[in-house]
Amino acid sequence: MSDEKLIDFAAERDKRIHDLHEKRLNEVRDAFAQALPLSNAKKKPKNKPKKR
Repeated sequence: MSDEKLIDFAAERDKRIHDLHEKRLNEVRDAFAQALPLSNAKKKPKNKPKKR
């Protein structure tokens, strides 16, 4: 058997697991972006009225 055809199953599994986690992370990011959209325009915070 040739060394070129050997497959490192642990490395392949790590790649696959990483891809699955990355996919899940992107799905969660998209869900948060839809639920809480970040606007580019910063809103001016409302100040409390000054006590006199």
